[in-house]
Amino acid sequence: MSNPVLIELTRGKLVECVHTGTLAVSRPNGETVIAMGNTANPVFPRSAVKAFQAVPLIESGAADAYGFGDKQIALACASHAGLPSHVAVADGMLKSAGLTVAALGCGGHEPTNDLAAKEMFARGEKPTPLHNNCSGKHAGMVATCKHCGDPVAGYLAIDHPHQKRIAKAMYDFCGDGFKADRYGIDGCSAPNWAIPMHDLARAFAVLISGHGLSPERRKTSERITAAGMAYPDMVAGPGRLDTTVMTAHSGKVFMKTGAEGVYCGGFPELGLGFALKIDDGNKRASQAVVEALVNRLIPKSGAFGALGPIKNWIGTETGVTRVSSGLDAQLDKLRIY
Repeated sequence: MSNPVLIELTRGKLVECVHTGTLAVSRPNGETVIAMGNTANPVFPRSAVKAFQAVPLIESGAADAYGFGDKQIALACASHAGLPSHVAVADGMLKSAGLTVAALGCGGHEPTNDLAAKEMFARGEKPTPLHNNCSGKHAGMVATCKHCGDPVAGYLAIDHPHQKRIAKAMYDFCGDGFKADRYGIDGCSAPNWAIPMHDLARAFAVLISGHGLSPERRKTSERITAAGMAYPDMVAGPGRLDTTVMTAHSGKVFMKTGAEGVYCGGFPELGLGFALKIDDGNKRASQAVVEALVNRLIPKSGAFGALGPIKNWIGTETGVTRVSSGLDAQLDKLRIY
């Protein structure tokens, strides 16, 4: 089964480029609202599922034991830009747990924010694991290990007690769509499990609605999503779609990007979850689909720059980024919400 075209880029009167992919929108009871492409095909969600990876941080008692508030929990779910504010929160999480940067197994890379990277190198500094976009997630992982009495060393191994806790949380939300042996290693060295899009969409609908969850798990879900929506600047950074959309529509949408064209999230007031994968991994296409989705579900949403005119270096409009006719027809199903 070939996946349909979701996004088109034009030049003049012709379509110059297309991006195919899968999109699922679901209610928490599993009822499908939109299913485009092979939504039963397992896909690595990458960083889009950091909210589920943060569940043990809350439910183990580690977050409360170390005084983590919304800002720290948001960073635990983040793919942050490596700004000084992000680095400071991650470092503070480690210090609260009596740990140092040496505990992090994610590796270091320069800040993904260009200005932050230039300023760091101008100061003669080199990136550390704290600058890694996943350092908040890893700080939460090692803090949980410390609180639970598990060895911090080796915390990324698939058979480590903490990764087993995360796998259990993933199964609880994703159901039979989660297979323990269907995993790979993420860019930050943590295990990442491949999940079908329709199961991911339902999982996010459950996360943002609390539907069918135990009272404890409902409180955990509310705490995680509320933290991300309260501190969208921690979840991503300046100019990033996660941050700009959640800032513009506070409390109306929780969303998280993942590498290779993945996006997941939910709309709390509507009880809808979504999961998206662009086949070629292109971020411009995944952002365009998400902007179109937000525009249909939040009245007067406005533009976020992923859709619309394409201009060259002197400002001449050369074409547009637009949704395909097939995606547009599917999005029409959302007008009732």
